[in-house]
Amino acid sequence: MSGLDQKINEHFSGLVVRKDLVKTVKGNAIVPSYVLEYLLGQYCATNDEATIQSGIETVKEILGKHYVHRNEAGLVRSTIKEKGRHKVIDKISVALNDKTDAYEAAFSSLGINKVLVDSSTIKAHPKLLVSGVWCIADLEYSFTEDKNISPWVLSSLKPIQISHFDFERYVDARKQFTTEEWIDLLLQSIGFNPEMFGKRSKLTQLVRLIPFCERNYNLIELGPKGTGKSHIYSEFSPHGILISGGEVTVPKLFVNNTNGKIGLVGYWDAVAFDEFAGKHKKANNALVDILKNYMANKSFSRGIETLGAEASMVFVGNTRHTLPYMLKQSDLFDELPEQYYDSAFLDRIHFYIPGWEVDIIRGEMFSDGYGFVVDYLAEILRSMRNHDYSDRYQELFELSSDISSRDRDGINKTFSGFMKILFPQGDASPKEIEEILQFSIEGRKRVKDQLMRIDTTYADVNFAYKDKSGKTHWVKALEETQYPQYFKSRDVGDDGEAGTGPQAVSPNGVTDAAPDETPQEKPELKEQHLIFKENQRGISFDSIFGPYLKGAKKITLTDPYIRIFFQIRNLMEFLESIVKIKQEEDEIAVHLVTTQDEFKYVQQQEFLERIKESCATVGIDFTYEFLDGGKIHARHIVTDHGWKILLDRGLEIFQHYEMNDHFTFANRLQKFRACKAFEVTFLRSEGEGNEKL
Repeated sequence: MSGLDQKINEHFSGLVVRKDLVKTVKGNAIVPSYVLEYLLGQYCATNDEATIQSGIETVKEILGKHYVHRNEAGLVRSTIKEKGRHKVIDKISVALNDKTDAYEAAFSSLGINKVLVDSSTIKAHPKLLVSGVWCIADLEYSFTEDKNISPWVLSSLKPIQISHFDFERYVDARKQFTTEEWIDLLLQSIGFNPEMFGKRSKLTQLVRLIPFCERNYNLIELGPKGTGKSHIYSEFSPHGILISGGEVTVPKLFVNNTNGKIGLVGYWDAVAFDEFAGKHKKANNALVDILKNYMANKSFSRGIETLGAEASMVFVGNTRHTLPYMLKQSDLFDELPEQYYDSAFLDRIHFYIPGWEVDIIRGEMFSDGYGFVVDYLAEILRSMRNHDYSDRYQELFELSSDISSRDRDGINKTFSGFMKILFPQGDASPKEIEEILQFSIEGRKRVKDQLMRIDTTYADVNFAYKDKSGKTHWVKALEETQYPQYFKSRDVGDDGEAGTGPQAVSPNGVTDAAPDETPQEKPELKEQHLIFKENQRGISFDSIFGPYLKGAKKITLTDPYIRIFFQIRNLMEFLESIVKIKQEEDEIAVHLVTTQDEFKYVQQQEFLERIKESCATVGIDFTYEFLDGGKIHARHIVTDHGWKILLDRGLEIFQHYEMNDHFTFANRLQKFRACKAFEVTFLRSEGEGNEKL
């Protein structure tokens, strides 16, 4: 086990499970993860391998004997008849038969209905009335010749969810983890390998949990297919429900005025609309109007009576176009059905998850480490719906007075949700609080940016905040930094005048970093400091380094981390950039200063020798030397024609991508890769550091 896994088991013994076990036991059982993890939590919540293996066999046996497959329903019904009694795991829903004044259950996979349920069971588990709930049920068979009496008898029913938890233990144990460790634990709990994600991507994944811990939270995520947008709402919690956006009606969602039956918002913590996008889809105008009122006021009407509810609303859907296409040709809400493409409706959304930043799910992204049994975490999050953490930044930071009450509400609810998830113990540092506040502002700003495109009557908004010293900090969405040419910014600049504010410009005039300058077609090379944000795209060695390397005859790269394959591949791509800018008849000397890998130094040297041979064929004299790591104090590039480029991450600026898949553009072209957060500084130099050449 990793050090983190050991720590998880030490402080949350009996409440965590190894996440790869779900696939091991699932087989062809079509059940949510929280059902399987409920069973795994009973028998495999340990780090003892022998106990785990024994528990896996027990869970498989339970599923084999009691889970009802649709194609084996007849056999299970026969088993109940022959044995007289049998335990089943199935999705059960209940309806009131007003002709007999009795509650009757229907078993989804077993294919039986009109099974009598007593009123006390309904009072204890009211969700049975509005949609199916996964349960463990004891069924009996007692035949009678009276056709009005069902032979099926429900002797006991238990929804599959944790029965109790100790919140104080949870908070005390949280104190034993650093913020980074805690975030990684949460990522593993929802099934992902944290090593495959950067900090910003991790926070983006965790936004999906906020509807479970924050009342009446309105969230939207639009992006490419296959990014796992709907997974968490169908698999993670027994308190959330995923429904098809096209199947929603007013009675199903809110209230049936005929019989007074309350809909989904009265029983579920989070209601998610799947496949919400699609211009061709039609929505009921009455539903949209009621949704607008509910999302704004937390209430809806039943005749002359007004009712309140706490369900958070989540909208997830696929986009057909790339981010720059949407920004240039339309807006980020363009894919929505006409009835929902309404500024009054969209203004109710608290946070827009940028789905285009989320990677398409790949096999290596799943975790085999330890995480919370998801049902346990779901109950913890649900208990925190009673708390409000939205004021925890106000002693340190103040939102701009420009920000409207609706914008402020969206920012505060996101911030509160993040604080509950990440800092239930309440000891976040000022830097951590500021990072969460910035992220919360950005998610709401993304909504408002698009609303100002859709409806020009919206007033200018300055999305900024002040710290205790009175300094103003401007917040921009990443896509605004990356594609400023498609934005007509209406923020107020540092000088108090309307303008673009801090802008991000790379050396070749492509906007993709963050100094105060405007794009130029032929920018002058100058000393500058560039800041690149995590998940930013459109970046390459060509665009960052190319203009500053052009014309150099000698180049020295100092980077201690040119050791393993992907790092040496980065070196090769750096050399490719040099080849692209050099005249064919020129020869350039490139010298690498790095450290020798402790374990794979033979392979490292073999790779470098192969690069040396290849470089000789294209006019590059490539040489290298190994220094002790203690003698290399910084990563940088020095040229013989006057430039020194300081690299805080060296050449490791890109996040993980499918390096072995030669049919993905991220593999072929750097500009399609998401980058890590990094900084580059360009300084004038008199050729210092080139003595090695």
